[in-house]
Amino acid sequence: MQKRTLGKSGLEVSALGLGCMGLSFGYGPATEKAAAIDLIRAAFDRGVTFFDTAEAYGPFTNEEMLGEALAPFRDQVVIATKFGFKFENGAMAGVDSHPANIRAVAEASLKRLKTDVIDLFYQHRVDPNVPIEEVAGTVKDLIAEGKVKHFGLSEAGVQTIRRAHAVQPVTALQSEYSLWWREPEEAILPTLDELGIGFVPFSPLGKGFLTGKIDETTTFASNDFRNTVPRFSEENRKANAALIELLGKMAAERTTAGVSVTSAQLALAWLLAQQPWIVPIPGTTKVHRLEENLGSVDLTLSTDDLTAIAEALSAIEVHGGRYSEQSQKMIDR
Repeated sequence: MQKRTLGKSGLEVSALGLGCMGLSFGYGPATEKAAAIDLIRAAFDRGVTFFDTAEAYGPFTNEEMLGEALAPFRDQVVIATKFGFKFENGAMAGVDSHPANIRAVAEASLKRLKTDVIDLFYQHRVDPNVPIEEVAGTVKDLIAEGKVKHFGLSEAGVQTIRRAHAVQPVTALQSEYSLWWREPEEAILPTLDELGIGFVPFSPLGKGFLTGKIDETTTFASNDFRNTVPRFSEENRKANAALIELLGKMAAERTTAGVSVTSAQLALAWLLAQQPWIVPIPGTTKVHRLEENLGSVDLTLSTDDLTAIAEALSAIEVHGGRYSEQSQKMIDR
């Protein structure tokens, strides 16, 4: 597995990480614990050293499962988790990045993850009620105390990134970025490049859509959050089929004798080609999909390939918002 460094931080991770959320939260029924642990360990066996979780996934069960899975080789991996929500009756109930909550989350996450230090501690969503300088200062203190190694932000806008970075250097920003959500290219990526901050795209396969395995006839489990995402309405899935057809065609053109290229691999390879400090974190519940995703690391796209993809994409309009109206309110811009 190739390695990458997140910005100027010196934090080295596998070129592709594993997003663990879907194993216990968000995409229908949770994966049985033993199977989830097997998948995580299969990823490690195949060279993945970067694992992403959060207290909110479950809540709490994802961290516990990941801690158990990684315990045998904890010193060989990088664990990222997140703070910034409050919970009522076992469900998320808004944001909370007050210093006392950040500290409480850190202590609880350390126990659930069975570790004495959090490698990368993200603010999950920007809290408009707490100055970002106060948030960054709290994490800076946790770093000084040896409980955290690196500070990260998620779905933060340019000014928030700059203000936080001035207090405590930000190692990585985690936000959505893929062939069907390219907004970060406008202002976020240039800012990260300027400041030396790494970028960790979540949903790099468009919440599964870019794999080509979802169409307008697909049904989701009742507790699958894609049911609330405008982009996944039946009408929009049908309208967005043009992008999937394009990806499939381009993948087929890059398939050579004995070596097939899938739409998912092409989408991930495209992300990896954007910057050397970008580390996508696709998630999956299946080992064969894990192996397919990891195959993207060895797929090199030429300048001509990237130009052709850009030209083709420019002619396609993506339909539907990426979040519900309520969720969109928590995005800092």
